[in-house]
Amino acid sequence: MRVRLFFFARIAVAWIVALLAFLMFWNGITRGSAQEPVFFVWLAALFFVLVQAVSHVRRVKLMVGDANVNATTLAARQRRQIELPLTADEGFQLLDAAVRELPRVEKVLSAPDSLQIRAEVRRLTGSLWPNLLQFGRTKSTKHASHDVVSATITPHGDACSITLVGEPAGGAWRDWFVVDQGANLGNVEAISRAISRRVAAWRRREHDGVLQNSSDRALALAKLGLLQAQIEPHFLYNTLGSAKYLVRSDAIKAEAMLDNLITYLRHSLPRTEDARSTLGDELQRATAYLDILRIRMGERLSAHIDVPDRCRAMPFPAMMLQTLVENAIKHGLEPKSGGGNIWILASTTTTHLCVTVADDGRGLNSEQTETMKSQGSGIGLNNVRERLQLAYGGEAAFELVANFPSGVAATIRLPIRGER
Repeated sequence: MRVRLFFFARIAVAWIVALLAFLMFWNGITRGSAQEPVFFVWLAALFFVLVQAVSHVRRVKLMVGDANVNATTLAARQRRQIELPLTADEGFQLLDAAVRELPRVEKVLSAPDSLQIRAEVRRLTGSLWPNLLQFGRTKSTKHASHDVVSATITPHGDACSITLVGEPAGGAWRDWFVVDQGANLGNVEAISRAISRRVAAWRRREHDGVLQNSSDRALALAKLGLLQAQIEPHFLYNTLGSAKYLVRSDAIKAEAMLDNLITYLRHSLPRTEDARSTLGDELQRATAYLDILRIRMGERLSAHIDVPDRCRAMPFPAMMLQTLVENAIKHGLEPKSGGGNIWILASTTTTHLCVTVADDGRGLNSEQTETMKSQGSGIGLNNVRERLQLAYGGEAAFELVANFPSGVAATIRLPIRGER
């Protein structure tokens, strides 16, 4: 209540001072005559202004609530400081859209380089003064004046702040004599609400994007798990059957086969999501697999491994090398009478790790080679292509070419940064 009384008293004092100043000027001209009409005109003007002030206070009270009516909310000039979790450019676009949404907005001046916006907002006051002046004219005619909304964005790295100012178009001295009917308070509150709504919508989209990415990642991990679980079960059956036979005929070879099988299975255990395999781990599994096959195939199989030590510690997708080795044995060397050789080679460039599995087995004719390049060969190579796409997108590559003079060479190129 004290704030409102002071608000009314300030307006009354301003008009009294104006009256005294005018009377002094009037006395100088008329030498003290005809002061009564001036006084009555002043009294009528003061009455109408105080009625407008009461209306102004009531409107502010409706907008902010009785408890929040104070000198700041009653002022004709309003200022807001708004912090945004957006870059300056994003904040400017959001602010520009919010200002243009204001009712009766006119002449929006937008300066993206200086991060400033200025707009004129037409005010429909319906005040007593214009209504009296418009007496006898069309009832639809209302007095219109303008308020000004100006905003400046200050960058703070990945965030920014908005300084928002709403004020009448006239000079500040007018605030002592007339009120704005809460128009500028309404303007800055409307812009603040529009900004809050747009930031909330931006956060919802961001949250939905995070949920979608989490769902996609969970789906990809599940799919990777299924793909990784596609291990050839016949290999285990054949190995155990061979070990059972060798126990009777050659116990030393049977023990060596079982040791290699244990090594193979140890490196085939499922890993946690954060545990990543390395080329060295995958090479140990492939070596154990080849050692088992050498016991079974004898001199029909020769393995040659050339993998530098610097490559062994690099991340490599689990079971992928094993898939290439099994594919080379199954489709290249086993069908070939007399067997053959298999090579596992690795090298690096500045950006990629290259791993090649080659054989001099049965090989492919040109038509089959083109088919394998585009489609892969059976589940194994399709598995490799799909896992690379899931884990690396377009940053990894898989190439399948004919080896010279016979056989096939399969090469995997991975970015040197680990799986995503």
